Amino acid sequence: MKQLDARGLSCPEPVIMIRKAMMSGEKAYEILVDNPTSRENVTRYAEHQGYTVTMREDGGEFTLTITK
Repeated sequence: MKQLDARGLSCPEPVIMIRKAMMSGEKAYEILVDNPTSRENVTRYAEHQGYTVTMREDGGEFTLTITK
């Protein structure tokens, strides 16, 4: 599983990061974000690409697990 850290970045940077990672063709990714807008945008993008997203929150940080 490829892990990405997008904490401290504002959109569209987290979406661009996950888009570039998805080009590798892996089946699972984990991305850390620290704001609700990034969480929503990354989730929307991943689901549009046919992935399933699960989310875990811990102290204002969100861990999105994205699987095919």
